[in-house]
Amino acid sequence: MRIPAHFPVTAAMIALLALTPNLPAQNKNKARDKDQHTASPYYPYMGADADSDVIRQTRHRLLMLPYYGVFDDLGFTVNNGTVTLSGQVTRPTLKDDAANTVKKVPGVTNVVNNIEVLPLSPSDDAARIAVYRAIYGDSALSTRYAYRAAPSIHIIVKNGHVRLEGMVANQMDKQIAGMRAKGVSGIFSVDNQLQVEGKG
Repeated sequence: MRIPAHFPVTAAMIALLALTPNLPAQNKNKARDKDQHTASPYYPYMGADADSDVIRQTRHRLLMLPYYGVFDDLGFTVNNGTVTLSGQVTRPTLKDDAANTVKKVPGVTNVVNNIEVLPLSPSDDAARIAVYRAIYGDSALSTRYAYRAAPSIHIIVKNGHVRLEGMVANQMDKQIAGMRAKGVSGIFSVDNQLQVEGKG
């Protein structure tokens, strides 16, 4: 759940930059980032700011979506009550469900839904299953990650290209997951974006 996240340029950010024309570029970026918080369902948010409750509740609601699975990836940004959803999902209904549940979070004034619905592809479906079996069938990984209610290694496949998202306990687990995915025949590429706990 990438959440991988993006930094969309919003009207508020443009207005902020217009009001501070004499600031160096580095200071402008700091001012912009202060008003916008990037978060993901994978990583608990520990900040204390005006948007912190919105971030925590948005994260919880996304994690609780009934059809949010190991082949989906969700991310979001919060900017003064506006939640921008991002990521890739295999079902169109999941995109709609994500936006609908976030709208119910107290403090959310607007939801921008930029979630991409992955194209229907039998070959991608086969790749998802093969990579899943390769990763979660590994004895070193299955014990830690396969039996959780919400598996933390997510497998995103688009046109034969694989991206791994989520969180693992250590660097070795990240490397093993990447190697297992790369060992699946018919995969064009593997982008290992797994994060290691405690490393941001």
